[in-house]
Amino acid sequence: MKYIIAAIKPYKLDEVREALTAVGIREMMVSEIKGFGMQSGHTEIYRGAEYEVNFVPKLKIEIAVSAALADDVVTTIARVAKTDKIGDGKIFVLDLKDAVRVRTGESGEDAL
Repeated sequence: MKYIIAAIKPYKLDEVREALTAVGIREMMVSEIKGFGMQSGHTEIYRGAEYEVNFVPKLKIEIAVSAALADDVVTTIARVAKTDKIGDGKIFVLDLKDAVRVRTGESGEDAL
């Protein structure tokens, strides 16, 4: 099993969700996050005052999948979330030791 974590631009969420649904993903978790990378923030003007935004808003998508589906999920997220501009995000793939469905007690891939 694999645990996939992706940080993407917020306005890409609906496109990414639809594309993942098309490849068979039925469950995911989404969180609002802030971070910075190569773009290192930017400057904005609010009510005539200029200020620096050091952390850029992103969305974090977390998905647990079977190892067989992991490559398709990563490829799909990368393809759909890409804008060819700095700040498109990152995708991390981790080994997932176990999963447990709380309601039924199922574990391993059965819990996914």
